[in-house]
Amino acid sequence: MEQQYLSKLHPTVDYGAGVFLLIIGILTILGNSAVLATAVKRSSHLKSPELLIINLAVADLGMAISMYPLAIASAWNHAWLGGDASCIYYALMGFLFGVSSMMTLCMMAVIRFLVTNSSTSNSNPINKNAVCISIAFIWLCSLLWAILPLLGWGYYGPEPFGISCTIAWSEFHHSANGFSFILSMFILCTLLPALTILACYLGIAWKVHKAYQEIQHFDRIPNAARLERRLTLMAMLVSVGFLGAWTPYAAVSFWSIFNSSNSLHPVITLLPCLFAKSSTAYNPFIYYVFSKTFRREIKQMKCCCGWRVHFFNTENSMENHVSMMWMGRENTRACPTAKVNNGEASTQ
Repeated sequence: MEQQYLSKLHPTVDYGAGVFLLIIGILTILGNSAVLATAVKRSSHLKSPELLIINLAVADLGMAISMYPLAIASAWNHAWLGGDASCIYYALMGFLFGVSSMMTLCMMAVIRFLVTNSSTSNSNPINKNAVCISIAFIWLCSLLWAILPLLGWGYYGPEPFGISCTIAWSEFHHSANGFSFILSMFILCTLLPALTILACYLGIAWKVHKAYQEIQHFDRIPNAARLERRLTLMAMLVSVGFLGAWTPYAAVSFWSIFNSSNSLHPVITLLPCLFAKSSTAYNPFIYYVFSKTFRREIKQMKCCCGWRVHFFNTENSMENHVSMMWMGRENTRACPTAKVNNGEASTQ
């Protein structure tokens, strides 16, 4: 086996990295599968911006399914499995889903900005056809960027710690090919989307601030304003979470551009990589906290599966006891009730 594919980490660290990725992979698959399941169930009621949330869930799920098993097996093998072919495959998948996620978040920010600044007479400035075209454009651009190294512009290669693959950052100084690819990729796939996200949410924050100043003399804030604030905050947290997770990895990658990768301890190059991969897992938790519709659908899914969760809250106890009970015949009575409540509940 080539030296570059041997792990530079202690075996214990490799096993720990594999366990971490296994946990992240399970959470990603379960959480984003729930997002897609609720989307299928509510397909006739989906709003235009929600299509981008679905697209983000597809990208996160695709990354977990196509990449994490190989990364886990390689970590536990203490060496990369498959050689050059699997390395190129892994790096291509990471680049494809990473760029698609970044561009999806950018499009989410732009749409939230347009919706927030639209007039009340034009309450739905973005239709589903426009969003579907945007999603198709996102995937085409992401696929183009991912296959460019295969066509001769840019390179893929192993990470400094040996058990992962990505863009060959060290080629920035070694060839004009690598220099032009990395510089173009950084500007078009990272810098411009990040600045667009920042500008849109700063504009939204200013708009919301002015709107609240205008209605502060009212005793109650309108429900529409509350909903808009919650949806905007949810989108902001998703974007901040993604950028925050990938920023340490970007910093280490750019250190590798201007310095030798051997100047950093292998563990220091590993940790940002693991932190970046965790970005695929927590979006469903954000949706659960901020979306009443998502919470309601998840509870109904648990009901229809025949399970029920009872939360016992007591004033004299410091703990909340959670018990799982098979519902049996009660399921035939509980689920119809849930369907009635679903019909009566308003979409948020």
